Amino acid sequence: MSANPSPFLQCAATACPDTLAVLHLKRDLLTPTILRTYDDEQLGYAEGKVTTTRYGNYPHSTLIGQPWGSQVKASLVDTGTRGREGLHTGRAKKRKRKGSSTTDRDGPIPAEDGIEPDTEHQREPDKKTPKAPVPAPSGFCHILPPTPEIWTASLPHRTQVVYTPDYSYVLQRLRVTPGVSLIEAGAGSGSFTHAAARAVFNGYPKLGTNAKLDGLLQDHQVAHTSMGKVWSFEFHEQRARRMMSELQEHGLEDIVTVTNRDVYQDGFSFSTPAQNASINASAVFLDLPAPWLALRHLTRDASSPLNPSASVHLCTFSPCVEQVQRTVSALRSLGWLEIEMVELSAHRVEVRRERVGLQEEGLRGVNATPATVEEAVGRLREVEGRDRSYHHGVTTQARDGDLANDIDEEYVSKQQRLQNIRDAQTDRKLYKEGRLSHRSEPELKTHTSYLVFAILPRAWTDDDERKAHEHFESGPMKSANVSGKPTSKRQMKRDAKEQAGGHKGIEMEMKWQLDDG
Repeated sequence: MSANPSPFLQCAATACPDTLAVLHLKRDLLTPTILRTYDDEQLGYAEGKVTTTRYGNYPHSTLIGQPWGSQVKASLVDTGTRGREGLHTGRAKKRKRKGSSTTDRDGPIPAEDGIEPDTEHQREPDKKTPKAPVPAPSGFCHILPPTPEIWTASLPHRTQVVYTPDYSYVLQRLRVTPGVSLIEAGAGSGSFTHAAARAVFNGYPKLGTNAKLDGLLQDHQVAHTSMGKVWSFEFHEQRARRMMSELQEHGLEDIVTVTNRDVYQDGFSFSTPAQNASINASAVFLDLPAPWLALRHLTRDASSPLNPSASVHLCTFSPCVEQVQRTVSALRSLGWLEIEMVELSAHRVEVRRERVGLQEEGLRGVNATPATVEEAVGRLREVEGRDRSYHHGVTTQARDGDLANDIDEEYVSKQQRLQNIRDAQTDRKLYKEGRLSHRSEPELKTHTSYLVFAILPRAWTDDDERKAHEHFESGPMKSANVSGKPTSKRQMKRDAKEQAGGHKGIEMEMKWQLDDG
């Protein structure tokens, strides 16, 4: 188990070292980073580890200890080679020519021109005290805690991503609750995986070997064995390795088990019956190009990974209708019920106040155009007066002398006018000004997807049928009326409903027997 609880499940009040944080730069630009007190990437910054963005540089010493949601100003960081220790001494990222390969974040890639990283000068991360950062005159970000929604908007895309509107609806339809075991095929970038891990989480197992860790997790430790679990299967080996690394960094390796496997051929079962029993899944999510090829492994046989005592809810994620047609045909042939296709279309609506007028000139996020005819006429007179003063000068002819004096008295330079507007802004209540408006975003950050839902009923044996006959009397229902008076058929149907205990099938059978009798 990881040394710290996952920030996706249990988040402290402030940003802590060695945990994931997300820098919110603007509405659709978020940057995830692991907070460090030292330069673990050995980039040579005097300020320690630094996250560089187009909106400024942020040393981690300015981020650690900040309450979540705080605004953090950018710092002045020398990002050139002269300001980065080690780059000019040949100890950082030096490469030499050899005929081997290097790796990227998703696994091995061919070396460029036979170049490989220099292992001779590699060293341990320098954990010396970083230099105190100097605030920059502009630039800021907001530091946010990681959540599945924020992670979906900021994660590195390795494949097509399941966005928040889709996976939130899928988890609700699959009835994923704390303690549920869920199978996911096609982990991809891990968007759905993180959301599913939070949905099934119902506590950490009791360790009993680490007193310090037990003290941190005492509010989230459980003694029962019904732990929520996500069993994730990924065909691509490099993506599976990257997925395992991310889950370990995020503290979710005890909740999510990633397996590199071709589920079309090998299915979802393991080599031993005990491992299959440990899956015991009651929810399945298939994000595969051909989900119908994997459905033959989701049956009620002896080696099935499905929960034998409960109904199993399934969802497939397909971008084409042709895939949906073949999936539905396979589901019908394998005995799945209540098959339904759903398409989601989410629109985000932006609500803001629009301020219009020349008094907004020079301010950000406003429409600095005349709001009334009087403002437009006043600006035209100002422009004409400034033009006339420029061409004729201060010393004009006698017939224009009075007009020139009036122009000089009324003339205000553009710089002075903008400064006056900025000075007056401090006394204005901008959150109350303007007209409240709303509009849909022009570009939707989503993609076409068709969700197919189905339910596989629980296994029903002859023994279950015998127990049902023993529990519920067969034949016409006996009325509970002991007064000797005749009982109406309406009352007998009410009694049948009570005795059925909410089972619609048994209730309808009793009513049919009453109608026949």
